[in-house]
Parts: sequence; structure tokens; C-alpha cells
Amino acid sequence: MDLEARIKRLEDLHEIQQLRARYCQFLDDGRWDELVELFTEDGSFVGLSTATGRADLRAFFSELQDGPLAAWWHFSSNETIDLDGDVATGETWLDQPCVVNDEPHIAAGRYTDRMRRCADGRWRFEERKVTFFFWSPTSTGWAPGRFDYPAAVAAADPRTVERYS
Repeated sequence: MDLEARIKRLEDLHEIQQLRARYCQFLDDGRWDELVELFTEDGSFVGLSTATGRADLRAFFSELQDGPLAAWWHFSSNETIDLDGDVATGETWLDQPCVVNDEPHIAAGRYTDRMRRCADGRWRFEERKVTFFFWSPTSTGWAPGRFDYPAAVAAADPRTVERYS
């Protein structure tokens, strides 16, 4: 790779990191319009439910707090990014303290991402999939594969379930 290509690669990697950080910030702050702009027009979120397209994504994310899940905070780490031109894939680990039915919970999992550079030059999610390692009230503790929040069972991380069942 020549110097220009190497610099472009570093800029792309940085932009992808910013995309992932903005996702957590916008989601936690309830900035729904900005959040859905992080997805391609036909982008999808897969996890507790599946939403595809910006209108469905906006409805899904904004309605999350209408049920038993009252508050959440997303902390991501351990990023991997595989970059191939205008397409990127990778995983990010998730630590998520939250409140379910007025009780503090802790959840952890991983995001598996497929991202694309769009015509405007911005990186966006084609698909962001979340799976959980566990989701439990803080009062009872946690263990791998333990899901005390029923909605999280549908998004159980298959590798964790296989490893600890």
C-alpha cells in the first residue's frame, strides 16, 4: 500500500469507530432521528426484535422505553474491524446496565456489524446485530447464559449458550 492508501485506511477505521460510538450515544440519549441516519436506507437492527429501513428503525428504537425497559446505557469495547474497500465487518463487545420493571439489571453481549461507505462518503450500518451473553437483575447476580429478562432470550448469543449449557 502506498502512503495515500494507508492514510485513507486509517481514516476509514477511525470513521467506523466514530459510527459505533455515535450509535451508543444517540441510542442512550434518545436522539432517534440522528440514530437512524447511522443506518443505510434499507439497514437493519437485529436482536430483541428486527427492524429494517429507517422508518421501522425509528419506530423500534423510540418504542423501546414504552415497555418494561425504562433506561439503558451502552458501553462498547474490544472492537474488531475487517475493512475491504467500501465494506466493513466486525464485532464489538457490549456492557449494558439498564432498568427493567424499575429494577437495576446488567447485560453484556456483542454487536456483529456489517457496514458500508455510502454515496455521500459516510460509513453506515447495513446491519447491526446484538446478541447477549447474559441479562440479569443486579440483586441476583449474573452468569453466562442466564437470561432473567425474557425478551433477551431471543437474542441469546449462540456461542455463549453452546459453551455454558
